[in-house]
Amino acid sequence: MVILRDMIESDIEDYVRWFTAETEWMDWDAPWEQEETTPEAERESWTEYFEQVKALPKDAPRWKFEIELDGRHVGWVSRYFDLDYVENPEKIPAVGIDVPERDARGAGVGTEALRQFIEYLARCGYRCVYTQTWSGNARMLRVAQKLGFVPYACMKDLRTVRGQKYDALTLKLDLDTEEQT
Repeated sequence: MVILRDMIESDIEDYVRWFTAETEWMDWDAPWEQEETTPEAERESWTEYFEQVKALPKDAPRWKFEIELDGRHVGWVSRYFDLDYVENPEKIPAVGIDVPERDARGAGVGTEALRQFIEYLARCGYRCVYTQTWSGNARMLRVAQKLGFVPYACMKDLRTVRGQKYDALTLKLDLDTEEQT
């Protein structure tokens, strides 16, 4: 079962591992932005973030949730407002997802987690959401299609990944017309 939850302290070591040792997932999530880091730097950063999450009131709107699959931390979903190459004066959130645990991919976990997160954002009052990816990220494009996202903006050949040019894509989902289940 896929559930979304706030970060717990034991998640810190997962983040350290995902950002320093088991980094294959980064080949799909904005690989043009990868930066070198150390376990110590990641542990410090994620511990600081955990303390911020812990201090949040229970009813405070969340910008990020951890994905738990059958009791195991496998990734996260998040929202952001600073879009690449797209003006966003209405402050429509963009949603993103990462599932670093390889064995949790390909079985609908990401689709279900993002669906739950979009439903949460709808309950928070958002009427539409974006997602941004690149034309080489076939998994994310399948997830977006399953959830009903439609193309919104495309910047041809904006991304270079492993020496090849890809389009930068923005997709949009209107929540007013989506049936919330």
